Amino acid sequence: MPENVQTCPLCGSGRSRCFDQREFHGHSVTNRLCLECGLVYQSPRMTGSEADVFYAGEYRLLYEGSSAPTARNLADQRGRAESLYAFAHPSVATVAHHLDVGCSFGLLLQRFQEAYHCQAYGIEPGEGHRLHARKAGLTVYATLEELEKSEKIKYDFISLAHVLEHLPDPVGYLTHLRQSLLDPAGWLLIEVPNLYAHDSFEVAHLGSYSPHTLVQTLGKAGFEIVKIGQHGQPRSELLPLYITVLARPGSIATRFLPLAPEKWVALKRRLGMLRRRVLERLFPRRAWKKF
Repeated sequence: MPENVQTCPLCGSGRSRCFDQREFHGHSVTNRLCLECGLVYQSPRMTGSEADVFYAGEYRLLYEGSSAPTARNLADQRGRAESLYAFAHPSVATVAHHLDVGCSFGLLLQRFQEAYHCQAYGIEPGEGHRLHARKAGLTVYATLEELEKSEKIKYDFISLAHVLEHLPDPVGYLTHLRQSLLDPAGWLLIEVPNLYAHDSFEVAHLGSYSPHTLVQTLGKAGFEIVKIGQHGQPRSELLPLYITVLARPGSIATRFLPLAPEKWVALKRRLGMLRRRVLERLFPRRAWKKF
């Protein structure tokens, strides 16, 4: 049975209202708006055991049509790897140990290896994608727990590209990474769909982030923002489909700063999606790139 989320994953409030209801490839998806902090989150949602089964098998088939690499998906991930590297590289001088959570085929790990000659480690629950990454010579585990049992090192660069929106407890997960796996002087790279431009409401997306709520989530987990951007790479020249953030562990004081609620979330969503439709109509070739 689906799990009803009683409190907001960001602020813990029990006050929310229905924000969006739709069907996604045969799955009923309902998202709620927290009336305290403004986070949009899915409820009801899959239980933990249901999610484990889903990501081990159905997820790649549902989203990509195949559990094996496809030419389109590989091209998309190459473009994303290049975009993320370009975002981080001006600020990050060296990387010795890189951990990519949700590494898929390992293309982001390979891009950073080429640039920094670092040791690369990944986590990928999908068996087909994990095997593909391993064949490329990468050290990839199915779960974070498996990695922690086998590798007793600190990482000076951790990336989560299109992973945070899938996590039921984003603040707890990021806090664990900071406390247990990230070097105190290390870097965190995050990318998520943008609530104000991306469709967002998919069965696998447990949270839908705006720039504001993403910054608040990272702050509550103990991180300070170094750089943030909105863009459409690699899929669009014009639409700000994604939010990318580079962060570092912050001071103790930053972890206890009060959350600043976001207002007018529904209006911002409507205006953002209206802007997207206008740009798609006026500049179709620039709004969506062809692979």
